[in-house]
Amino acid sequence: MQIHIHKIQETYTIENNQKIYDFNKCLSYIESQGKEHYGQSFKINILDIPTIYKLVIYMIKDQNTALKLQIDLNKGILLSGPIGCGKTSIMHLIKTFASPLSDYKIKTCREISFEFAKSGFDAINKYTLKQNYQSRLSGYCFDDLGAEQQIKHFGNDCNVMAEVLISRYEQFVENNSITHLTSNLSASEIEILYGNRLRSRMRNMFNLVSFNDNSNDKR
Repeated sequence: MQIHIHKIQETYTIENNQKIYDFNKCLSYIESQGKEHYGQSFKINILDIPTIYKLVIYMIKDQNTALKLQIDLNKGILLSGPIGCGKTSIMHLIKTFASPLSDYKIKTCREISFEFAKSGFDAINKYTLKQNYQSRLSGYCFDDLGAEQQIKHFGNDCNVMAEVLISRYEQFVENNSITHLTSNLSASEIEILYGNRLRSRMRNMFNLVSFNDNSNDKR
């Protein structure tokens, strides 16, 4: 990339009170932020550009382009791809394109499982229950689905992420609470680990966006 963009305000112009984004400038901004946060060796692989394009379109809520790409802006993102392709770093870097209402926190599935092992179901309430002042759940991206262990809490087996996602699905139906995921699992592997019930709900909850199988590490 020839241009170097360091501020998100440089990625768009304003016309008729609307932000008009330049995707090449968005890519430059993402790469410059990647270098700042993950080191100077961070770079975007040319194979990843179609994937990042879809993610940016989703985050800026470009309805016309999303429709052409068959992306439903009312669903979350399930970002899949091989180990080391940069799923986590990209979900961090594209957060800045989201509006405050669409913002999300990133939490690893392993961390949630460890919290559950320590505190039981109370630990997952913050991911599945609204506060009194909220009309919907806080946005979350649950990172690396499948890397967590099925952990026992006082002798009870619980598929923690299945519980979290099914509860958030109910809130998605009720008030459009949005959830994002990253995973290197295939659809069939998700079904084996989490069951057909969850997989069918995930089809309704998520847009599947995938990195190329040949995508390599960004660093």
